[in-house]
Amino acid sequence: MAINLQQAIDIGKYLVTQRLLGRKRFPLVLMLEPLFRCNLACTGCGKIQHPTDILKQNLTPEQCFAAVEECGAPVVSIPGGEPLLHPQIDEIVKGLVERKKYVYLCTNGLLLEKSLHKFQPSPYLSFSVHLDGMREWHDKCVDRKGVFDTAVQAIRAAKAKGFRVTTNTTIFEGCDVKEMQEFFDFLETLGTDGMMISPGYGYAWAPDQDHFLQREQTRALFREILTPYTSGKKNWNFNHNPLFLDFLIGEKDYECTPWGSPSYSVLGWQKPCYLLNEGYYTSFKQLLEETDWSQYGRASGNPKCADCMVHCGYEPTAAMDAMQPQNIVRSMGTVFGRG
Repeated sequence: MAINLQQAIDIGKYLVTQRLLGRKRFPLVLMLEPLFRCNLACTGCGKIQHPTDILKQNLTPEQCFAAVEECGAPVVSIPGGEPLLHPQIDEIVKGLVERKKYVYLCTNGLLLEKSLHKFQPSPYLSFSVHLDGMREWHDKCVDRKGVFDTAVQAIRAAKAKGFRVTTNTTIFEGCDVKEMQEFFDFLETLGTDGMMISPGYGYAWAPDQDHFLQREQTRALFREILTPYTSGKKNWNFNHNPLFLDFLIGEKDYECTPWGSPSYSVLGWQKPCYLLNEGYYTSFKQLLEETDWSQYGRASGNPKCADCMVHCGYEPTAAMDAMQPQNIVRSMGTVFGRG
């Protein structure tokens, strides 16, 4: 299964409840960043470009729990930086699992195997391991040799101990289509619990500005990569709503839901989007009520949003579309590993 049945039921109940309460804007996934520090310097990432004094800071477990309660999202993604560098990451994860939040701990895999003893397998916890392709391509993307092999070994170790493990792949311009398809085949042999894919977003701070995709490039590239899947020749186990995959290949034309994946970090609540660098609010309520949401998303004309098709903005849109009667059956296919 890509998404476990209980998770699908709980998220469905949450979405229905928000509708019944008449809420127009509500979060689906909290992007909880307990630190920006990392042990890699990936060329497509802008997070570690923060000043040194900020990179040294950590959120406390209490700050994390308060943000989760304030936000109320059923899913908590813990990116970074590298979360496993946080000295209390086990305490943070334990507290979130006790609150019955579906936690995706995002990691580059370098510290995963030696950290497994800190955690307990749970249907509420998934390790989301960053892999951008096969060995040569991935090590090039993260700018260090040997990372692919270490991450793959960690995935095998985590699965052997009974943990849920997904992978997270950012696809950039210049990737080899055939090799990416072979990569998906390879991930299937690891017995992972789902693959997540997304086009890279053009971070203004990222060292490499030459390989971010524009919208039509994204659709063409994803159509080509996913052809074996959409034609039924492959049954790759994606951890996505299939409607989001339809969006990536151009069969759906969605608008961004920028409030669907709010971000909380050592700097506060990021406004208005996880991927932009426009300042911070002190509360989630401020974020929802004081942001001029008409200025974000492709339809707004904001040039920063023009080519973005990243999952954190469009997966919430797909989730809401999945609640339409004509889409429910197909969306439930994700639970059984096929959209």
